[in-house]
Amino acid sequence: MGLFDRLSRVVRANLNDLVSKAEDPEKVLEQTIIDMNEDLIQLKQAVARSMADRNRTEQQYKQNLSESNKWEQRAKLALSKGEESLAREALVRKKTFTETATTMKGQLDMQNSQVDTLRRNLVALESKISEAKTKKNMLIARAKAAKATEEVNKTLGNMDVGSSMAAFERMENKVLDMEARSQAMGELAGTGVENQWAALESGSDVEDELAMLKAQFSGSGTGQQISGSSMDQKSLPPQGTSKDSVVDDELEQLRKQLDNL
Repeated sequence: MGLFDRLSRVVRANLNDLVSKAEDPEKVLEQTIIDMNEDLIQLKQAVARSMADRNRTEQQYKQNLSESNKWEQRAKLALSKGEESLAREALVRKKTFTETATTMKGQLDMQNSQVDTLRRNLVALESKISEAKTKKNMLIARAKAAKATEEVNKTLGNMDVGSSMAAFERMENKVLDMEARSQAMGELAGTGVENQWAALESGSDVEDELAMLKAQFSGSGTGQQISGSSMDQKSLPPQGTSKDSVVDDELEQLRKQLDNL
């Protein structure tokens, strides 16, 4: 294969590719229907011409057949009148018209067959056009749906959905961290308050117990009141006693007080 042949093939391939890409299904189908309708018009015209030719041939056939019959009758009339020469002349005329009628009959048969064929083709083309129109509407609808789907997919492809969802996930995690910190701070604040209440309640219990002990001490024994001065005198150790004896006396007093409780 020569260089120019290869270049020509490459050019044709590129042109065909450009044409294929530039083809709009709706426009191509519309033009196809237009072309088919034009073919239908031409076929109808061909059928009309064929029928007209057939009709003329049929008319000529009938005329020649009629003339043949007429000269046959004249030949008979001439013979009946004894005019043999006239009868002979009439038969010659009859033969001419008969041969012409026979030729016309063959042509007429051929034209009838042609007209029938054209009519069948006409009906078939009309059926194809009707089918093509239905199919055209369906293909155009499918093409529009495919184009719409392609545009939607293209739009979705241009969307950075993954990045958007990642941003949502980050913000969700941040909100969860904020809620966790807020809950922890609330728990810590609640713990401080609880500790304060526990301290107050604990202090109150100690004070109440201390008051009860004081009341018990004040009401213990045989009904004698332990005044501040008597306690001071009893708590003072006698002169001349040792430190250990003072301690022992104080412990003994505490035991007696506890026994009287």
